[in-house]
Amino acid sequence: MTEKLESTAKGTIIEGMTGPWELIIGLEVHAQVNSNSKLFSGAATDFGSDPNTQVSLVDAALPGMLPVINEYCVEQAVRTGLGLKAQINKESVFARKNYFYADLPQGYQISQFDKPIVGRGQVIVDLKNGTRRIVGIERLHLEQDAGKSMHDQHPSLTYVDLNRSGVALMEIVSDPDIRSAEEAAAYVEKLRTILVYLGTCDGVMARGSMRADVNVSVRRPGEELGTRAEIKNVNSLRFMRQAIEFEAQRQIDILEDGGSIVQETRLFDASKGETRSMRSKENAHDYRYFPDPDLPPLILDDGMIERIKATLPELPDEKKARFENDYGLSAYDAGVLVADQETAAYYENVASASDPKLAANWIITELFGRLNKSEKTITDSPISAANLGKLVGLIKDNTISGRIAKDVFEIMFNEGGDPEQIVEDKGLKQVTDTGEIEGFADQVIADNPEKVAEYKGGKDKLLGWFVGQLMKASRGKANPQMANELLKKKLDEL
Repeated sequence: MTEKLESTAKGTIIEGMTGPWELIIGLEVHAQVNSNSKLFSGAATDFGSDPNTQVSLVDAALPGMLPVINEYCVEQAVRTGLGLKAQINKESVFARKNYFYADLPQGYQISQFDKPIVGRGQVIVDLKNGTRRIVGIERLHLEQDAGKSMHDQHPSLTYVDLNRSGVALMEIVSDPDIRSAEEAAAYVEKLRTILVYLGTCDGVMARGSMRADVNVSVRRPGEELGTRAEIKNVNSLRFMRQAIEFEAQRQIDILEDGGSIVQETRLFDASKGETRSMRSKENAHDYRYFPDPDLPPLILDDGMIERIKATLPELPDEKKARFENDYGLSAYDAGVLVADQETAAYYENVASASDPKLAANWIITELFGRLNKSEKTITDSPISAANLGKLVGLIKDNTISGRIAKDVFEIMFNEGGDPEQIVEDKGLKQVTDTGEIEGFADQVIADNPEKVAEYKGGKDKLLGWFVGQLMKASRGKANPQMANELLKKKLDEL
């Protein structure tokens, strides 16, 4: 059995009974194209419709029906390729991938094989330990989705829903550059963020809009790549981590017992937390790929590519760099704030009205904390960006203290309201009058002669205690910095 899983800068090294093993991961992410109609028909793509209500004659593969390419889906694929800093292939070919399954009415899937629409690109993944990994993109190709087999509708029959049949998918294939379960999840998260920024996929894994086939193998450090097993259709980052960790240990146990890994497709059983064999893994020749005779080669011109390039938004990496440079944020804070466009826009609105660093701290620490606790998203925030900007501004100009600000924040979150008006109505303005603070200081010193003696005896850290007593006496209104300075001066002069 595996003894120890250790994450290193180079990836995950698993200490087995016979020595270390290195984990190698490649991902094939299937992303549903944001489009109102399917890849080769005009049928709708609305999620949650009644079974078999969004099926054209083409999707049902009736005899004589011919596919017609959806130009918008092609543009979305090009847009995604540009967002991945990838090569756009001006000529690509659709091929028939032949296999039998009940929910594949044609008996083949229209996909792309040796001539995909998008070639090599990359995704830069920021890891929690502060390091970055560049994951290569081998290709992105367009293909049509299959239908859905439903095995839980009848005790002895399988039902088939063809609503998804023909829906446009982008299959984004990574190089085997990923070295841990955490890296795999971070890669998918980053890829999802890019696609959502681009508007080419909604990225909702729970609805199947994004799902991944995870290729896992192990090897001795420095050796050639081992035989891989593919874990099919993982649609949760949590399940992805669990599946990778289980599969890595399964393979190591087999190898250390003298066995060999079979190239196969496996499924992840979330209830048991384990993978199980589904079928032997097919090779390309098993699918008998050949160019689809009903679809000519897809030819793109430079004008189309340049037009799409001109409409690209500021993408996460560029936005992160700008937040670091323009607002002085740390790489971590900037990364958190650009994770989705809504949060980034909210932050910029807050920062424009206040202090950028202080704004980042309040959003990441206070606002995110309360939103998570309330199961709300940034778009559901009871506190508008304008009002949070005002609150941060009140802290910055010393109108209120940080502690008072937290009380005002709670009122704003629970009851709404303008922070300036709340501070005014409740008399929460910070005391900055030297004479008033000095009065509080004299009272605290007079009430605690024993603590004064201890401070004079060398316990300098008691200054913080005195400041706390002064803040309590002022009901949190005294300016903490002024309180600290006055108390220190008075205590040192005694």
